[in-house]
Amino acid sequence: MMQIKPILAALKRHKAGTILIAMQIALTLAIVCNALFIIHQRLERVQRPTGLVETDLMAIQTRFVGTEESKAGPLVKMDLQALRQLPGVQDAVSLNSYPLRGGGWSTGVRTDVDAKDSKAHTTQYFGDEHTLPTMGTKLIEGRNFRSDEIIEADPQAVPDPASIIVSKALADKLYPDGHALGKTVYIGDSKKPSTIIGIVDRLEVPWNGTWSDSFYENSLIQPVQLTSSFTNYLIRTKPGQLADVLKAAPAALVKVNRMRVIPNDRGVRTFAEVREHAYKGDRGMAILMGVVCLVLLGITAAGIVGLTSFWVGQRRKQIGVRRALGATKGDILSYFLTENLLIGVAGVLIGALLAMGMNLWLVTQFEMARLSIAYVLVGVVVLLLLGQGAVLAPAMRASRVSPVEATRSV
Repeated sequence: MMQIKPILAALKRHKAGTILIAMQIALTLAIVCNALFIIHQRLERVQRPTGLVETDLMAIQTRFVGTEESKAGPLVKMDLQALRQLPGVQDAVSLNSYPLRGGGWSTGVRTDVDAKDSKAHTTQYFGDEHTLPTMGTKLIEGRNFRSDEIIEADPQAVPDPASIIVSKALADKLYPDGHALGKTVYIGDSKKPSTIIGIVDRLEVPWNGTWSDSFYENSLIQPVQLTSSFTNYLIRTKPGQLADVLKAAPAALVKVNRMRVIPNDRGVRTFAEVREHAYKGDRGMAILMGVVCLVLLGITAAGIVGLTSFWVGQRRKQIGVRRALGATKGDILSYFLTENLLIGVAGVLIGALLAMGMNLWLVTQFEMARLSIAYVLVGVVVLLLLGQGAVLAPAMRASRVSPVEATRSV
């Protein structure tokens, strides 16, 4: 503590370098804290479960050529019959979309027919009684659809079904008392009630963007087979036969009807490839943010080393005099560590304010979550330790300056 006053006096004589390093530490803290927060959010999104048993699962996207949009129902049935008869196929279903696909339908759901606002927002999946077995989604209450409940419908005029299956997250939002099974809801602006006949444990929406984070587990399955010329086939293969079905299924579809288009890109994919594609951007962002953090921390450490080395060179006379007057190597080492700590503390205090301000801007501009204070505290500790580590080498060199050598250099 006795060294604080002379240290402050020395820093006043080197204002430019002191302010430069303090601001570098502040900017590094602000950027690194927010970058690590973004990385954590991205990795959490990548790891969240879809509710599907993703192994032995594949998807095919196809469109019939020369068929009216609303008259493809019989063609879809023929496709499904052919797929389900393949040797390695366990089950198959035609859907408008599926988790992580990237496109689909969504709507609001009300529990009161006279309510103007929806009680929850949800995605809509249209499928038949094969939907749950194919997805591998766990039914925790109620029952699956019966075949006699499935209706065919033009995508432009889908009727409100009498029965629906919902995810547990949606059920809990609609009926927080935990008794959603058997209750009625109203889909969109409909006045016709739909009864919840089943609840699945988890079923993610087709999108993985931040805009869907608020309802990413709200899903609703309607017993409707769309008659659109565009459809997605989700296929569950028997264990160990995914590779064979990947080749056999497209060939079987073409054999049934050659007047179709199966895109080369994303037309036939395993679900592992679906997941990989869906989170490609999140992984890229996490890697980019990680590299930015490492570069900033490296530059900050290099800056501290460079400035301290420069100051040590400038102060060799001062160090020599202090050593001649009885200062120990520990005193010299402590001096430079304390000096750097004071600069570091000033930098992290400014950086903490910058980090919160930067996050506030990101929240308003990009609908991000608010930065946890824990990230700032951890960042402060890391930056201070990094600063002390960076200054250690030049400080030790300064402590080894002998009084005689310093006197000769005068």
